[in-house]
Amino acid sequence: MTNPERDPALLTCETHVTPAVEIMTPRDVPLGGPRAMGVRRTLPQRGRSLIGAWCFLDHYGPDDVAQTGGMKVAPHPHTGLQTVSWLFTGEIEHRDSAGHHAMVRPGEVNLMTAGHGISHSEVSTAATTTLHGAQLWVALPDDARDTAPTFAHHEPTPVRGDGFEARVFLGSLIGETSPVATFTPLLGAELLLDPGASITLDVDASYEHGVLVDTGALVVAGVDVAKDELAYVPPGSDRLELRAGADAVRLLLLGGPPFGEAMIVMWWNFVGRSHDEIVAFREQWQGQLTPGGLVDGRFGIPVDDPLPPIPAPELPNARLRERR
Repeated sequence: MTNPERDPALLTCETHVTPAVEIMTPRDVPLGGPRAMGVRRTLPQRGRSLIGAWCFLDHYGPDDVAQTGGMKVAPHPHTGLQTVSWLFTGEIEHRDSAGHHAMVRPGEVNLMTAGHGISHSEVSTAATTTLHGAQLWVALPDDARDTAPTFAHHEPTPVRGDGFEARVFLGSLIGETSPVATFTPLLGAELLLDPGASITLDVDASYEHGVLVDTGALVVAGVDVAKDELAYVPPGSDRLELRAGADAVRLLLLGGPPFGEAMIVMWWNFVGRSHDEIVAFREQWQGQLTPGGLVDGRFGIPVDDPLPPIPAPELPNARLRERR
């Protein structure tokens, strides 16, 4: 049976006709520990795993670091994906095994390509009192998922117009194009809308889009979207209408063409193509853990990182489910 939201016929339908919008609500997930920092996870969900190649979205804060302890994610591995870090408030220190030591700051994107394998840590700095932002993953296509790990940083120039401000950190929008390279076409942007402001964006009709509302309430293509919700807009229109309610709105706009590959398997910090592949990734990470700390292997060792690495959780008894 054809899934109408991924029907290729939608890619050639008449422009300006906006397909139905799907609202995705978050679930609360602790990052771990007795004073766990909580995140709101809107992707993946049971009914939808991907928006373009975007396969994971954690939205957090604003959190009082004195109460939550902030972010303290010790070295852990990744394969087959890119991580995209975007902050609204606060500062996070990043270290990875490809030799990069960088800061994540508001309005600046950090993109880490795991490819064949990387390990990294993310820790909020001592100067951070409030932490607020989003952590996103992008699934790498089959021909790029074994690429060497890399890291990119970009500070997009704000674009201002009537009632809005935008920062385009991936892809192209409103005449701005990010220089950050991706392995599939992607869109990533932060938009600020004044109370009651509206904007109609020219977008790629072959893309599916996700609109995450961080503050305020929004109308997306005629559909109400509340704070913390993610609106999914399938392909089929070259215009996307956004309208703020009575309060100012901050949102993240994500997009990309449907991923186009049959299946991916996501578990813990890995993106693969089969259950057996994920099992092998886990074994390789566990093989790098010793009582004395992390030893070299597929995932490397983050540069000068003082934190002990995170062991992989136990695999479930059942085979891991493939996702579309």
